[in-house]
Amino acid sequence: MQSEKIYILAIESSCDDTACAILLNNTVLSNVVATQKIHEEYGGVVPELASRAHQQNIVPVIHSALKKANISKEQLSAIAFTSGPGLMGSLLVGVSFAKSMAMALNIPLIEVNHMRGHLLAHFIDDNESEIPEFPFLGLTISGGHTQIVEVTNHFEMNVIGETIDDAIGEAFDKSAKTLGLPYPGGPLIDKYAQLGNPKAFQFSRPNVKGLDFSFSGFKTAVLYLVQREVKNNPDFIKENLNDLCASIQFRLVDIVLDKLKKAVKQTGITTIAIGGGVSANSEIRKILQSTEKRFGWKVHIPKFEYTTDNAAMIGITGYYKFLNKDFADLKITASSRAKI
Repeated sequence: MQSEKIYILAIESSCDDTACAILLNNTVLSNVVATQKIHEEYGGVVPELASRAHQQNIVPVIHSALKKANISKEQLSAIAFTSGPGLMGSLLVGVSFAKSMAMALNIPLIEVNHMRGHLLAHFIDDNESEIPEFPFLGLTISGGHTQIVEVTNHFEMNVIGETIDDAIGEAFDKSAKTLGLPYPGGPLIDKYAQLGNPKAFQFSRPNVKGLDFSFSGFKTAVLYLVQREVKNNPDFIKENLNDLCASIQFRLVDIVLDKLKKAVKQTGITTIAIGGGVSANSEIRKILQSTEKRFGWKVHIPKFEYTTDNAAMIGITGYYKFLNKDFADLKITASSRAKI
């Protein structure tokens, strides 16, 4: 089967990026993403505006992906799409288009869980990255999710730890908003942290049992610190921005590493693969890479283009599901709170 030429067209529309990728087996031929700038005005993603933008972007994005891959739609073997989790209106745009296209071309439809896509992005063959060996611990960190997943094979995944409230990406962005930084603020915290002292301000590590995470209290601690200090010194943020960013980033990364160490001890698995938008954070990458020497772990970090929401990760998951003949019924719809 794997010697066949299998062309997968993949659609990702779970949040505010409209994406389409074309894969030939496990190789990416094109990976196109249309971002939505309008949300910057509101300091966060507005669901209604996101779904409208998806409707405007999806046809041009798919045309662009086919053109860059230099194939026609008649060559496609299957259509893969994100079924959830995500924003319901955004998901429905992708689901509806995928179903219509699969029906029109009379080819299989493959539904993909967004979080599985982040983990299986490591299996894209790009002649550069090493593919993780099973079993491994997957760490998915993004604006909407923070999970530790025990991955046995391409299809068997078990969540052994997750956030009980907010995700780490939310903690980065809301802390940035408290500091007066524009949305999305996570990358800006990373930028300014390079110039600051990570021990300048002390934020405590949340006391959460087991392998679960909590970040709501952390956001509140940052807010209270800033409010208290600004009362005494209106220029507090300006004078301490780099140190604040470094201290925030230090503690958030420390929380993740602490839970990962516990997960390794609990499972005995020392191979780690990360995914999700926050895996682009330079400190997380640096700290995880250092664990290979410190703890003897084997760490897999995705290329930057596969960290944020993209359709290539949906395509590679779709490819393995195609090999397994795991196709979706045309009655399928989106699920905003789909579990991995």
